Amino acid sequence: MDFLKSFKQRLNNFSSDEFEEMAITLFRYQTAHNSVYRQYLEARNIAVTEIEAIEQIPFLPISFFKTHQIKTGNWESQHVFESSGTTGMTTSKHHVKNLVSYQKNTLRLFEGAYGAISDYHFLALLPSYLERNSSSLVYMMDYFIKTRGSVHSGFYLNDTEQLVQTLEMLKKDRAKKTILVGVTFALLDLVAEHNLSFPDLIVMETGGMKGRRKEMIRAEVHELLQKGFNTKHIHSEYGMTELFSQAYALSEGIFQESKTMKVLIRDVNDPLTILENQVTGGVNIVDLANIDSCAFIETQDMGRKISEDTFEVLGRFDNSDIRGCSMLTV
Repeated sequence: MDFLKSFKQRLNNFSSDEFEEMAITLFRYQTAHNSVYRQYLEARNIAVTEIEAIEQIPFLPISFFKTHQIKTGNWESQHVFESSGTTGMTTSKHHVKNLVSYQKNTLRLFEGAYGAISDYHFLALLPSYLERNSSSLVYMMDYFIKTRGSVHSGFYLNDTEQLVQTLEMLKKDRAKKTILVGVTFALLDLVAEHNLSFPDLIVMETGGMKGRRKEMIRAEVHELLQKGFNTKHIHSEYGMTELFSQAYALSEGIFQESKTMKVLIRDVNDPLTILENQVTGGVNIVDLANIDSCAFIETQDMGRKISEDTFEVLGRFDNSDIRGCSMLTV
């Protein structure tokens, strides 16, 4: 059995104790078969054979996804996810070898956090994402809705009146739970324009103001949404174009690392130094599901580890591009 086949099978069933060993194994494979990553490490005079711990792994700056095709191996792209951006901005592109792998992983991670998706009505309020056809977030929600969602699940672009009517109807449904996934500015516009009260509704913000509203810290956003929907907690999703994995926060913006994702916080002045818990720095992500791309991404987000497997995203570096799914201010 070749490496890729056996590694992908392991992703279906491995323990947290095996994460580091799998990460090192994947690191050695990708440094041998990902030319961009290998050249980056060579330029930094990194001795690959001396890497023995996950904290020693150098991470590829996320900006490389704007200038290079990041592929491990030689293959034709089945799909390309593209980041959002203003007119004229260079966007990130994530070339995908196999969409089924993406589908399986996103489903596995969501159900690991929330249970079977067949138990949910999915309502997606993602106007800025729906206006383009290359968003990984839209693809994920479309997959959930079409494959396992209820007959009431669907996307809403500008028809907020219909969305409100659907919410009022689903409020009475005790058989399934309702989850409203929305870009932040659209959720704020919704509660500003309508009187809503749905205490059992799961409201999940994905970040993003896109210049539509003044920038706000997450706590302010959550307070407004809690009052607007009359619900106790606001959930959050953390993912990005360059990743295959997502993390979810069930309250207060504290994300739980998902099965295939681990976050390390780097010193902003020394990227090879990994910081302790509760210390703010740059967010590095190990994404074991990013087998065919690069599993070791140095993001432009700021954050901190809260505990061994939880983290908080505090923002973006001042000189980084505006990103749709990661927030300094949302």
